[in-house]
Amino acid sequence: MITNAETRTNVHEIAPDVYRINTPVNTPDGFSFNFNQYLLVDDEPLLFHTGPRQLFPLLREAISAIIPVARLRYVGFSHVEADECGSLNLLLAAAPQALPLCSSIGAMVSVNDLADRPPRALADGETLVLGRHTVQWIDTPHVPHGWDAGLLMETTQRTLFCGDLFTQGGSGEVALTESDILGPSEAFRKPLDYFAHAPQTATTLARMAAMMPRTLACMHGSAWRGEGASLLRHLAEAVRG
Repeated sequence: MITNAETRTNVHEIAPDVYRINTPVNTPDGFSFNFNQYLLVDDEPLLFHTGPRQLFPLLREAISAIIPVARLRYVGFSHVEADECGSLNLLLAAAPQALPLCSSIGAMVSVNDLADRPPRALADGETLVLGRHTVQWIDTPHVPHGWDAGLLMETTQRTLFCGDLFTQGGSGEVALTESDILGPSEAFRKPLDYFAHAPQTATTLARMAAMMPRTLACMHGSAWRGEGASLLRHLAEAVRG
């Protein structure tokens, strides 16, 4: 579903009750990229990633095509970065009952100060019941970015909201794929090498593999469906290599 004809912002259900909101962008030098947010619709709806502040009108329009924005209960993100939480306070203003959702470290070092409403900070392994769905927080410090980083797993259908892992360039036109995303994501990563390369990177990726995700909800590019454990192990090998 196209929610904005000018920007081609679009919404697709990539797993039961999980909607990918995708906005393709072009940089001034003609580089094609994309930003995804994921809306988990339940009794207490959760949005993961907010997108940059400048894209907020498009995000609000897309959410409104699924549920009233005011129904949002949680606005989650992996770490503090513009495309992760740039629109956070605008969303909190539009959704009076919504709370930021982040890691305990993230709350301590940043979110308690920068958010207009105190966050719901989750400890490593902590779960949160949204209604039919439960999500579990996974601390992933320095994987791939800051000390505050973490990811979410929806435990019933095993959708891993995997943030910047498997980032793919381009417009992200295909909402959900079963084709290779490791090759394109590694081709994108290597020239920029935005991973932190922490000592525990391989262990962290192995821990997520052990959770056996079926769908990977990538922040940039296509979401992916398949044997997520194998793909995460291959990513660990690629990063080590």
